[in-house]
This record gives sequence, C-alpha cells and structure tokens, in this order.
Amino acid sequence: MQELIDKLKAEAGLTDEQAKKAIATIKGFVVEKFPMLEGAVSNVFGGD
Repeated sequence: MQELIDKLKAEAGLTDEQAKKAIATIKGFVVEKFPMLEGAVSNVFGGD
C-alpha cells in the first residue's frame, strides 16, 4: 500500500496523512457499496 500512498503524494500533492485518509475513505466506500468484495478490498488496501 505504500506504493499507492507515494503515488497519491506525488501526483495529487497530498500529505502522508491525507493520502492514508483518502485510501481509508475509498476502501470504506467500496466495502459499503459492494460488501461481497470486502476480502478483495482488504487484500488490496490492507486489513486495517
């Protein structure tokens, strides 16, 4: 997941904390809309 954090920081100009919060928000949204994908989402974004 660090690679995604680094990409968000470089391309979107986010801080480390902002990038982590963006990832958590996206993860939560996807799991809320598609609960059957929770396992896959956790594998991609980490199982926080």
